[in-house]
Order: sequence, then C-alpha cells, then structure tokens
Amino acid sequence: MIGVLPETETFLPQLGERLEAVARRFEHQLQSDLPCVTMLVRHVERYRGKMLRPTLVIASGLAVRGSAPANPSVDDALDALGAVVEMIHMATLVHDDVLDEADMRRGGDTVNSLRGNETAVMLGDFLIASSFHLCSTIGEPWLNSELGAMTMQLCSGEVLQLSHRGDLTLTQDTYFEIIRRKTGVLSGACCQLAARLSGASLKVADSLRLYGEELGMAFQIQDDVLDLVGDEQTVGKTLGIDLRKGKLTLPLVVHLARCTPESRARTVQAIDAGEAGTLLRLMAATDALGAARTHALSLVASAKARLEVLPPSGPRQLLALMADATVERAF
Repeated sequence: MIGVLPETETFLPQLGERLEAVARRFEHQLQSDLPCVTMLVRHVERYRGKMLRPTLVIASGLAVRGSAPANPSVDDALDALGAVVEMIHMATLVHDDVLDEADMRRGGDTVNSLRGNETAVMLGDFLIASSFHLCSTIGEPWLNSELGAMTMQLCSGEVLQLSHRGDLTLTQDTYFEIIRRKTGVLSGACCQLAARLSGASLKVADSLRLYGEELGMAFQIQDDVLDLVGDEQTVGKTLGIDLRKGKLTLPLVVHLARCTPESRARTVQAIDAGEAGTLLRLMAATDALGAARTHALSLVASAKARLEVLPPSGPRQLLALMADATVERAF
C-alpha cells in the first residue's frame, strides 16, 4: 500500500466534517411522528459503521473538482446524495438479514431478531422510500432516474443469487454478475453520480463508475472469505450464513471447479452437514481462498487504474487507499 501524502492528510479533516453533515441529513430525513418507527430507525443507525458509500460520494466529487473553487450548492447536493446511498445500503442490510435469518449485525441484534421479519421488511421499505424522497429534493431529475435504474439492478442481483441457491454448478461468470449487481452497482453509482454532480465529463464519470463497481466487487469477495475464516466478534455479524443458506461464494466456486471427483463428493457432504472446519481443510488443497484473494487483488488493481483520469489530489489518493483497504480488512 502506498504511503499517505500530505495533501491526503489535509483532506481527511474536511472529509470528516462532510460525513458529519451526511449523518445529519440522514437523521433529519428519517424523523418520524411515530415512536415505533423512530425507535427502529435509531437502532439501525448503528449500521452506518464504515460509511464507505458516503465517503465514495464525497471523495469522488472533490476529486473531480480538483483545484476549482468550492460550490456550496454542489456540496449540498453531494451531502444529500451521500445520505441517499447510505439509506439504500442500509435497506439492503435490513432485507439481507431477513433473507439470511441473521441474528447479529455490527455487534448487535438485527431488526428481524428483535421485531420479526414483517417489521424488518417494512423498515427496509421505509428506508428505500425515504432515500428517494430525499433524492427528489436535490432538484436533478436525471439523478432520480439513475438511482432507480441502479436499485433495479441491485434487486435483480439478489433474485439471481436466490435462483442459484444450492447450485453446485454455479460458474465464476454468474457469480461475478451476482456480486456486480448486488454490491458493485451501488458503489459504482456513488462515484459516477457524485462525479456528474461535480461537473465531470461522461467519460470521467464512467471511469469512476467502473472504479466503484470493481471496488465493490473486491469488497464482496473479501466478505466471502471472512464468512468462512473471519472472527465473528471482529467482523461484527453472524458468520457462516452463506454456507448454511446454500449460497456459493467465490472460494467455494473455485474449489468445486478444481477438486477431484472424490474431493467434490466429500465437499458436498461437508456443505450439506454445515461442517465449516472440514470444508476449510478440503479447500486448502485447492488453494481456493488464495485464488479468491488473487481475484480481489486484480479487481483492486483495475479499480485504481481507473483513477488515472483524475488530476492528482488528496481525494484521488484516498480513493486509491480505499481500494487497497477492501482486501486488507478483517471486518
């Protein structure tokens, strides 16, 4: 990983202030006159954890601006967009916990474990509706259209994954399409839409979209690895869910493609029995985890190359550092 440049260090306090502004927009938008809704919203605010997507919005917008003077109206639009994408992301987490029957998120109880699936589904819908309501106040109709198309892709990716649940013949191509839609398109939209709001050309905005998609896909692959080998307290959520729910992640896809017929039969038995330890021992022989990491590192390298369309700056370097961090994290 490259060292942090002085201009990046200078930018970080500004980023912190902007993320605080995003958090305020988020909290204001989700105010409700119903105590039962307010209580649940306050609970899921803990999910804001890494604030990765709002950071992508702010850093992309400022990286495009370069040395040009600040524009308060654009900055306000970027802050609102940061809150919008975080609401969409949070809605997907609430819905994912229902689908996965997860009990823990960010080290605490999930909404579905506290209040049941019906309440969790409706809270996720409330978050989606709130995100589009806030988006409409930005005053850029094209933004609503782009976010709507992105959200359709996101949902279709979930359906694609569900349609392949338990499919031991899942190919790498299908796996990558699933994670591109489920994870990549939202990160890509964060960067692309922020760039357009900041006046970037369509070429530059599209390069940033690809940067975000590849970063998001690398992030998901690392999640796949952590679901198998991570520490639950460090990761902060229920682990082993992918295995129990019949979701084939990249390490498993690679392993099944590489293993012998005998090893494949033993792998299927381990999957059916939910024996993670046995599965990991079998996967060690095919270096499936190493192959997954190699795929993630390749996506990170490609994502960083996309940033060459931007002038050198603290925000641009932060985007590069964020790409590196996706595969170095343990949580």
